[in-house]
Amino acid sequence: MDHEADAHRTDLMTITRFVLNEQSKHPESRGDFSILLSHIVLGCKFVCSAVNKAGLAKLIGLAGETNVQGEEQKKLDVLSNDVFVKALISSGRTCILVSEEDEEAIFVEPSKRGKYCVVFDPLDGSSNIDCGVSIGTIFGIYMMKDSHEPTLDDVLQPGNNMLAAGYCMYGSSCTLVLSTGSGVNGFTLDPSLGEFILTHPDIKIPKKGKIYSVNEGNAKNWDGPTAKYVEKCKFPKDGSSPKSLRYIGSL
Repeated sequence: MDHEADAHRTDLMTITRFVLNEQSKHPESRGDFSILLSHIVLGCKFVCSAVNKAGLAKLIGLAGETNVQGEEQKKLDVLSNDVFVKALISSGRTCILVSEEDEEAIFVEPSKRGKYCVVFDPLDGSSNIDCGVSIGTIFGIYMMKDSHEPTLDDVLQPGNNMLAAGYCMYGSSCTLVLSTGSGVNGFTLDPSLGEFILTHPDIKIPKKGKIYSVNEGNAKNWDGPTAKYVEKCKFPKDGSSPKSLRYIGSL
């Protein structure tokens, strides 16, 4: 075993280390945000493992009884929702949770309350599990404006008031992408360590790309400039090659 290589692996920028580094730039911080984020990360690890186990045998009922197709997806939705609700409440840092799965907002009981409101979709795109398309968790974090009894107004804030937003994508690898307002960073789960490692620092959309991504099914509702732009991607007038199309309607 190459111990030299192993020692090198401990110098990785994990998501925990990254968030604590960010925290140190804010001397007034009490670490509440870092604790909340670590609970979201734990939820993502749990869902990643559950999604990976939702395999063929379960879907087509190899255990003997026939499983109505789609039942397993639904179970995964519910399971993911339970995981995130429990993880967020147990952090002791949240006051309101808004999940895409629940009709009503969840108000955290006073003994477990904190100052953050979290909005999330625990497993977006879950209807695509059966065709191997990436699915993921989406989340956003707001802060209560001041200490009072939480109300729905505390989460009905404009998006630019968000403290942080991100998603975790469960595909061929498990990737967590996070922004806390200054730049976007991507972390990949190393299953052998059980840690998210910074693999895509400071993600930027290139000024000019070779790929366009669009739902052609909506073409009849496009405005003029959009239709013209997509036409130009397919049939460029300047002699350049047409752009490639990549589109998956999931997450």
